[in-house]
Formats: sequence, C-alpha cells, structure tokens
Amino acid sequence: MTKKTSSLPSKNKTARKRLSSRRSTPSVWVATASIIRSSTLDKNTNADVCVVGAGIAGMTSAYLLAREGKSVVVVDKNGISRGETAYTTAHLSSEIDASYRKIVQLHGEKGAQLAAQSHTAAISEIESIISREQIDCDFERLDGYLFLAHKDSGKKLVEEFEATQRAKLDVVRLDRPPFSLKLGPCLRFPRQAQFHPLKYMAGLARAFKRAGGRLYAKTEAKEIKGGKSAKIKTQNGITISAEAVVVATNTPVNDWVKMHTKQAAYRTYVIGVRVPADSIPKALYWDTEDPFHYVRLQRMADRAKAHDLLIIGGEDHKTGQDEDIENRFARLTTWGRKYFPGVKEPEFRWSGQVMESVDGLAFIGRNPGDEPNVYIATGDSGAGLTHGTIAGMLLRDLILGRDNAWTRLYDPSRKSLRAALTFAEENLNAAGQYAAWMTPGEVGTPEEIKPGMGAVIRRGLSKIAVYRDDAGKLHERSAVCPHLGCIVSWNSTERSWDCPCHGSRFGPSGKVRNGPAIGSLEKAPPDSSR
Repeated sequence: MTKKTSSLPSKNKTARKRLSSRRSTPSVWVATASIIRSSTLDKNTNADVCVVGAGIAGMTSAYLLAREGKSVVVVDKNGISRGETAYTTAHLSSEIDASYRKIVQLHGEKGAQLAAQSHTAAISEIESIISREQIDCDFERLDGYLFLAHKDSGKKLVEEFEATQRAKLDVVRLDRPPFSLKLGPCLRFPRQAQFHPLKYMAGLARAFKRAGGRLYAKTEAKEIKGGKSAKIKTQNGITISAEAVVVATNTPVNDWVKMHTKQAAYRTYVIGVRVPADSIPKALYWDTEDPFHYVRLQRMADRAKAHDLLIIGGEDHKTGQDEDIENRFARLTTWGRKYFPGVKEPEFRWSGQVMESVDGLAFIGRNPGDEPNVYIATGDSGAGLTHGTIAGMLLRDLILGRDNAWTRLYDPSRKSLRAALTFAEENLNAAGQYAAWMTPGEVGTPEEIKPGMGAVIRRGLSKIAVYRDDAGKLHERSAVCPHLGCIVSWNSTERSWDCPCHGSRFGPSGKVRNGPAIGSLEKAPPDSSR
C-alpha cells in the first residue's frame, strides 16, 4: 500500500549518506515464515507456459494455469517469494491507493467500476484458494477505514465517498469510527481482508506443485524472446522453450524503455511495534495524507503470551532520491503515537519497492510491441497483492483465449491523455537525474568511507560506486546503472545501490537485486593514479 507525489533530490546528499549505517530488519513475514525450498534448473526444458518471477503475480498465474491443465515452469533469480511480496504490509482491499476520485477522473465511471470489481474479486479469489488448498495463513475478513488527516479538508473525504458510490462500492460514511480510537471522520470499507503473505505463498507453491507445476529458484532469466516458440535463456546457459511467457518481475526486465516511461519506482517504509493483544481494534486503517499512511495488526505469539504487532507504513519517496531514511522511520513512529495507544520503539523496520503507474492501475497483459505470446504484470501502484492476484486471473484468461472484462482496463499498451501531466512530470524527474554525471563525488577519496558504508566518488570522467565492508575491505564498481546509464545512489539502511531513474537496485558489491537492469554494476575502471 502506498501513495505518492514526485520527490526531487535533496541538495545535501552527502550529509544524508553519512547519517547512519544502521540497517533495516527483515520484514515480520520473513522473520515468521519458513523458506520455500526449490531446486535450480540445470537442464533445458519445455513447457506450455514459462513464468519469470515467483512473487504473487507470477505464482498466482502459474497456479491458475496449472489447474487448467497447462504445463507450467516458474523460475526466479532469488528464492521463491523473497522479492517484494515478502516486504508488503499485506493489506487486501478494494480501496485503491490512487483514490477513486483519481480513478474516475482518469478511467471514467465504467473504468472505476471495473477496478472496484476486480480488486473485490481478487480478495475473493485469494479466499477461495485458501479454502480449496487448505492454506493456514492467518486470513481474515475485516473492515477498512479511510480517515481524514488533520490538515485535510472534509471536502476531500466527501469527494472520495461520492467517487466510491460511482464505482458501485459498498462504502459507509461515518463521523467517527465505531470504537474508541480518535480518528474522526472516515469511510468504512466492509469485508476487506488481511493474511500472512509468505505463509500464503508457501501454500500456493505446494498447490502449484501438486497440480504438476515445476518451480525453480536461483535461476535467473537473462534473455526473454517471444515468437512461435518463446525462448527464455538463463544466466547459466539453460534454455526454456514455451508457447507463452509471463514476465512477473515487479518491473519488466524484458522491456528496455517503453513500460519504464509509464511508471516510477518508489520506496515505502514500515515499522512494526509491539502492543498488548486486543488493545487496538483489528482493522485496516488508511489516512488521506499524500503520501498516505497505512496500518494493520498482526497477532504474534511468544513464550510469555500473545501480543499484537502494530504495522505502520508510509513516508514514501522516489527510489534513489531524497532518502533521509532514518528520519522516515522516526516520523512513522511519531505519526503512530498521534492515533494509536502504546506505540513504543519498533521491533521491526523494513522497506519495499512500489512501481507507481501514471494512472493508478497496474499494467497486465500482452507486452507492447513484443510478440503476442509475451505477457507482463507490473505497475502494482501500492496494491501489489490484489493487483498480483488480478494478474493471475486475467493472464490465465488471455493465455487460454477467454474473454475477460478487465482486459482493456489493464492493457499495458493503454494511453491516457488525462494522465499526460503525471507522465511528463515523472519522465522529466527521471531525465533530471542524469545531471549527476556532472557533479563531483560525494567524498574525495575512498579513505573517507566508513565500514558498512558506501559513496560515489569521481575518478576522472568516471563515477565509481565504492563500498567498504564491515571488515574494512573496499569494493569498487562502476556507478553507472546498466539499464539506461543513470548514476546510482547509496542506500545506507538497505545497504544497496539504488538507481534514481527507473528503480534498479544492486547489492553493496554491485550484484543486481531489482530490475529493470538485468546485469550487475560493471567493474570499475582502473585507478591510473595508483
């Protein structure tokens, strides 16, 4: 869940980067779920469908196609469901981050109705899969509350309520919620839901295998080509041949430019705070700020007694830009204390990556300009779990040749003149990042970089990403993102190099973590002064 405005870079990047080397903890989901074990693909193979990416979009697509009798292979360069699905806050809602006011404006009343229908259907599909496959994942239905932020006008909530009515959603307008929290005016969204995403994904993976699916981890797709027989070549030289391929890698790694001009990458931040069990009414909570906050609870059990974890997210910014990360976590804690009792220091803190589309909805369907048997799912727009499930349902129908009422709404080739201003702003922001080629280094020499930290230095005409590990050893790579040539930025909390143009992320030694880049940072040019 997230909602954003464009964020231009701060003038004092160097000071930010030196703030702290403190890292995030794993998400609560990673900390409380078993790893999904899977082998690595080690020989050429064939399938009806190859799915690249084993997050919720890829695994839902694969599972539903396997249930229809299709032969399906899933590959993921990392572990199964260890991408962005593991770093969500697991809200399952028909409330849309962009707001229904914006959806009505950009997609019309009929489009808003289809969006509401699809997100509602996605929650029901997840519930149906859980029931059919007997997945124990803490799923429960509960209400969601969108409440008015302190500085916002009541008109904002009224307009949103009117837009939900045009979308034919069952939403109730209230002067205050029906419990003791002092949230003020709000909208109640009945029958929303929450679950433990990694327990769900583990159950989904088991069900996929029972249906005959083949699942491979540590298998990186380096080349994806459509055609009469699609070919997916892996990093270690293995080839998968398929009738169709689904690219579900959060942002499409098979597309060089087209889709990346229609969406932007943002980081969103989350804290988890221990509170007494049942001290806060269990519900989903969202406010109207921009960027907004999103809240839920998760029951935790320890040796002493059960307690709840209050999960608070927000403080979003464009990836690689204006980070100020430590203060963002602190501001989440401060914000939480205004509304919820018992908010102390966080036990968990993590962040996730969101692909924000220019018109508030995901891109799901045939990849524009590619062969007709190449499909993508991207642009989650902060509702990745429902958008990912919608992707599974829609891509199943497209691959099987069935009609689906959502096809046009989510078509990746769609263009909206009403979203032209957002499109221009985001691409102007991305273009502005290339100015980093002309700036001096963040530090003068590698000797200034402390253990556990990184910085970009200038070496002649080159920019070098330099990381000093905890043992004091220096690691140098080119600071140029191999996607489209932006200069990466050091993220001290995640210990990563983040691209401010299109959101590619790399480990401290340069290994690619997130696309659209499909390769690691290149070796640094030699230092001629040595």
